[in-house]
Amino acid sequence: MSLTFYDYTPAPSPRRARIFLHEKGIELETVQIDMTAGEQLGEAFRAISPTCTLPALRLEDDTVLTENAGITAWAEAYQPNPPLLGTTPTEKGLVATWNARSEFEGLFAIAETLRNSSKGMKDRATTGPVNYAQIPQLAERGRTRLGHYFDTLNARLEGRDFVALDDFSLADITALVAVDFAKWVRVEPSEAHANIKRWHATVSARPSAKA
Repeated sequence: MSLTFYDYTPAPSPRRARIFLHEKGIELETVQIDMTAGEQLGEAFRAISPTCTLPALRLEDDTVLTENAGITAWAEAYQPNPPLLGTTPTEKGLVATWNARSEFEGLFAIAETLRNSSKGMKDRATTGPVNYAQIPQLAERGRTRLGHYFDTLNARLEGRDFVALDDFSLADITALVAVDFAKWVRVEPSEAHANIKRWHATVSARPSAKA
């Protein structure tokens, strides 16, 4: 049985896994799940991923991984080169730290803004099988958090080519997706974020960024 990747190309979460798997050179079959039509909430996909979220990766032994953390951990062990989670204890700690910061301070802030303000996401303020009402104040808070995240990321990139290490890593993938996802809520790095713009141009030029 081949590897099967369940994807929705425009969405940021599966894009993170897609970039990681492309960097690893792992070959797989892709199945598109139409999130705009709510296909991820249907019974067929719930049987694959009870969380009703993307991405999902079905392994050769029929195991299904439904979180980016699980997919990246599997891929790093399955194909160790190039290493994207660090090689030394210190490197692994730095990658995990900066990946988490881009998740919580970047991606989560954007999702908070989008899901609590978009008319198309009424009563869908979180992902998953349970509906939750929007809270407009959370959208305002998310936008403020996103501005602080850009300041933090810009400061981290001062004099650096990559976010966590001297080489490209998972931390760059998550930050890249966060910066691009921010456009969904009409927020982009300002002129004060020159380091982000320089770094973003470099990492966006990698073939995996277009996968």
